Amino acid sequence: MEMIWKRIPDPLRVVLVVAAVYLVLRFGIKPPLPFSLIMMYMTLLSIGVIIYITLFFDVKNTLLIPLTRFLAGEAKTALAKQGRFVLLIVFPFLIWGWAYQKLHQSAEPPLEQRVIHPAPPGESVGLYNPFRVEDKEAMQRNVHEGAKIYFQNCVFCHGDKLDGKGIFAHGFNPPPADFADPGTIAQLQEAFVFWRVSKGGVGLPAESAPWSSAMPVWENMLTEEQRWKAILFLYSYTGWSPRTWE
Repeated sequence: MEMIWKRIPDPLRVVLVVAAVYLVLRFGIKPPLPFSLIMMYMTLLSIGVIIYITLFFDVKNTLLIPLTRFLAGEAKTALAKQGRFVLLIVFPFLIWGWAYQKLHQSAEPPLEQRVIHPAPPGESVGLYNPFRVEDKEAMQRNVHEGAKIYFQNCVFCHGDKLDGKGIFAHGFNPPPADFADPGTIAQLQEAFVFWRVSKGGVGLPAESAPWSSAMPVWENMLTEEQRWKAILFLYSYTGWSPRTWE
């Protein structure tokens, strides 16, 4: 294996290393990394490769001239000639596959129907947020504490704008809830949101199946006070008012 690697031209080695790192980041990590994060890593890798090449290689003789000969078909070794032939066949197919994937319309049927907002259990009926108080200064403190709780625990999925576009959001299906959308918390009572946050994805009743929500069971990690204050922040930041029992 080592002998084969040494026989590979230096430019091709660089391409193989970069491609291998991309494949590991794209397909080898579960849950999958967001595409923006992969591109950030690949940019840093590319900068590192360029710096390494300019420090330890004669760029002209080691990279540019062999690469020019390879693309022009002037390479002398059989391996280089075969590699050029493979590249000329594979590269157009890669472009075709990428374009097909982007433009092809899926013929799959829609997802099966399920209840997105099921009825909460009886013990949550009539609950009010005990930290939604009339004292403006106390209310502001509660919202500020809720913001800290949100950004320490929830921002990674629901995003810093509460729009469901956190750095991990691309790895989930269905995606995290978009609280800025008028169809989410604006249509719900705080009691429901508290129950939903407390139970997470695994605590939903059978009528919500199939459910693949990745939201954890926050009642195992946050106190009631923390959950109520985080909910206060959700409504305060988005400007929505929760529905009331009246």
